[in-house]
Amino acid sequence: MAVGLIAWNGEPRLLPLAMLFPALWALAPTRLSAALVAAGYFLAGSRGLPQGVSTFYGAGFEAGVALWMVASLLFVLTHAMLWTKRPDRERVIRYAMIAVLLSIPPIGIVGWAHPITAAGILFPGWSWFGLAAAAISLLVMTTKFRPIAILALGTLWLWSAADWTEPGPPQGWMGLNTKLGGSNGVYAGYQQHHETISRIRDEVRVGASVIVLPESAFGVWTPTVERLWTRALEHLDVTVYGGAIVVGEAGYDNVMLELSGRGAAVRYRARMPVPVSMWQPWLGLTGRPAGARADFFANPLVSVRRTRVATLICYEQLLVWPVLQSMVLSPDLIVAAGNGWWASGTNIVAVQIATSTAWSRLFGIPLVIAVNT
Repeated sequence: MAVGLIAWNGEPRLLPLAMLFPALWALAPTRLSAALVAAGYFLAGSRGLPQGVSTFYGAGFEAGVALWMVASLLFVLTHAMLWTKRPDRERVIRYAMIAVLLSIPPIGIVGWAHPITAAGILFPGWSWFGLAAAAISLLVMTTKFRPIAILALGTLWLWSAADWTEPGPPQGWMGLNTKLGGSNGVYAGYQQHHETISRIRDEVRVGASVIVLPESAFGVWTPTVERLWTRALEHLDVTVYGGAIVVGEAGYDNVMLELSGRGAAVRYRARMPVPVSMWQPWLGLTGRPAGARADFFANPLVSVRRTRVATLICYEQLLVWPVLQSMVLSPDLIVAAGNGWWASGTNIVAVQIATSTAWSRLFGIPLVIAVNT
């Protein structure tokens, strides 16, 4: 629990503590204790979920706790079922299986708090070699050679902390953080559009040429909203890349639009919306709209003003496969957009920013963050 609490508190430089988790799992004397170790780590690392769920749904705190427990089941069961008494080689193989399963769908859908995220803090700029080094280190943690791994990683951690630099946006790009709040099922109103347009004009005057807006900043996208925005940007040399909801018969898409005075185009559709609150595929079985659509492996790379962009919307920032799928295609930068009004008073938004920072540092590419709180 201590490892989960400290590593996932929203400070990216503390993420390497998560590398201790495989050692604790390997040292568990029984399958039950391995399950308890996994539960303690996961529940501590995702501790903001109960309050966030309660705020989002306007329900009691008990509903948040129930969803928190349910979300932990796949993580805990995977670690419990693949735990083994057999030392070293067998244990290494088992943990390698766990690490992969928690990185890709379907189990990877709840693969939060994955220790591999710390690769970007320990091996900044190493790219895929850094990812491989972190993966090998995690496996060594499950063997009798873990003291050597802890010493080596500790040294790298100190060196990284001493040489720390925050990744930033490329020239001309900027992320516009907003404090517009929100509520479940309510999207951007007329006044919010005008406030956002006013802020964009201010940023253009100081040199911004591409401005990233948070998730859902445009609200529900309609022809009327498009006309409002294109007319507002008509005489500005700026491209806006921001979030919107595109409604269809079977549900809706959580998207990022590229917008200028010349028009708008959908560039990115969320690969993994938030399960339960947004992604509800089971509703389709009853003939009801099934919430947000998940395009698990779609559009890993998009072009925004001739720049190759890896986009991560909100929940995707907590997972492993969306960012790695994008990195295979060598993007020019990462855009991390979120709408965290419901997470007020929790560490959820800070953790999302920390994980995006870690991936940006690992692959040595710029990062643009835009969050609404």
